[in-house]
Amino acid sequence: MEPKIVCRNISKVFIQKGTQRVHVLEDISVDVKQNEFVVILGPGQSGKSTLLRIIAGLETPTTGSVSLDGKEVAGPGADRGLVFQSYMLFPWKTVLGNVELGPKLRNVAKKERREVAAHYINLVGLKGFEKHYPHQLSGGMKQRVGIARAYANNPEVMLLDEPFGQLDAQTRYFMEKEIARIWETERRTVLFVTNNIEEAIYLGDRIISLKGKLPGRMHELYEVQLPRPRDNTDMKFLLLRQQISDASELVL
Repeated sequence: MEPKIVCRNISKVFIQKGTQRVHVLEDISVDVKQNEFVVILGPGQSGKSTLLRIIAGLETPTTGSVSLDGKEVAGPGADRGLVFQSYMLFPWKTVLGNVELGPKLRNVAKKERREVAAHYINLVGLKGFEKHYPHQLSGGMKQRVGIARAYANNPEVMLLDEPFGQLDAQTRYFMEKEIARIWETERRTVLFVTNNIEEAIYLGDRIISLKGKLPGRMHELYEVQLPRPRDNTDMKFLLLRQQISDASELVL
């Protein structure tokens, strides 16, 4: 089977103050399979969010290319849903209004888009909160709205950029379980960015680690051959955590 996403020899250089060149990524090559959950793991300033934005079509690589289903990515598209670390909700819209926004902008009939929105609001566990506004929601609930909104556009690929980074530890753990449950329910190709090793192991089929500070380079590829749902106190889980942690200490 051909990969769903192919990144080949991606490098990215930003130009600042007219002449200063900042190398963010260097020679990144990644293949992602259909319906695979791939985690991009790296420390701060390793370029992992920039890589995700390139795949989303929000940034263009300086060299290299990204293709989706054999077609080169030249910009954003409805085939990719993006969830940011910040909640990015419209404060004047209700939960329902935020989730149905994408279909509404595509001129989907009101009845149909309401049905779609209701399905995903229920999927993320927010049934009964349709009329609430963002200021009435907790951080975890706001991020659920963002996930439901991305899914409501029916993307083939979900791109999540450290979506739980602003949450407290207990809520973050709960949301990790929720995103795994949602992925099991609605199988799609997922790329998930994090700097948290346990989160990467808990969620990923494969973990792609980026090393060092800028520019971000490929470091290791880990196959996570653990049954789901995963137990972060299981010995195999802890051994893989130690393996990744030991390798990471050499490059931070």
